[in-house]
Amino acid sequence: MTNEQSIVKVDRLTKRIGSKTLVQNISFEVKKGEVVGLLGPNGAGKTTLMRMMVGMIRMTEGEVWIDGQSVKQQFEKTAAKIGAVIETPEFYPFLSGYENLTYFGRMNGNVTEERIDEVVKLLGMGQVINRKVKAYSLGMRQRLGIAQALIHDPDVLVLDEPTNGLDPSGIHEMRMYIKKIAHEQGKAVLVSSHLLSEVELMCDRVIIIQHGEYVATQNIQHSQSEEMETIRIRVDDANKAAEILGHDVVVKDNELLINVKDEEIPNVIRTLLEKNIQVYRVYEERKTLEEQFLELTGGKDIV
Repeated sequence: MTNEQSIVKVDRLTKRIGSKTLVQNISFEVKKGEVVGLLGPNGAGKTTLMRMMVGMIRMTEGEVWIDGQSVKQQFEKTAAKIGAVIETPEFYPFLSGYENLTYFGRMNGNVTEERIDEVVKLLGMGQVINRKVKAYSLGMRQRLGIAQALIHDPDVLVLDEPTNGLDPSGIHEMRMYIKKIAHEQGKAVLVSSHLLSEVELMCDRVIIIQHGEYVATQNIQHSQSEEMETIRIRVDDANKAAEILGHDVVVKDNELLINVKDEEIPNVIRTLLEKNIQVYRVYEERKTLEEQFLELTGGKDIV
């Protein structure tokens, strides 16, 4: 369940290297208990943005606040509240998954065996955690990376392409675990991905960036009711029906495409029936997240 408190606040974040601007003036927030997707075309600045958020590279301008504390000014305190998997996680291949987690737990300070066991159970790794990491599949390595990011019980989880390279079964499992971490554990989760269909199933909101700049935020939960205003009406005589209804009606494949509010639909149907037009079917012309993304980014491909 989403807590309305924003624990992550990105404020006018900018990164320049020489004369080149990689990220320009980006601001957004992430609340506890929600999964937010970060999308953008190739070279949009997603990974650079995430690296600045977790303190891996310096910000040129702007600030990131984690639970009211500045990443720039209070790095050690904010680092304790963030878990991150940026790019491919690295482990000691000849140690078991459990031994790796124990080692990283010691580096983080007071991480108990009970906490490691809790994270292993959360991510469904009980049957493989004592195997050597060199025998892990890519999906298991990705899960172990998330386990490593969670062992110090952070409030915020930042994941760069967590489903990259996984097969459909692995993608499905990863999606379920990420949603569980946010919705059941109450973590704020920021995920970058190029798989729009997965983002649509995984995330509560999507932040779109292009050329290093903020473009839009799409609310996945409400997109079906708020974004889709076009309906299709299949009738026996589409041209005659279009004449009856007047302007703002498109005829396509013996169907009418019309932009109306929900409360106006009964009046449209009633008008057609009163004029002896047979109505066979009425349904929404829904845009997918991918179609919305391509509209907002001018048809650019995604990473």
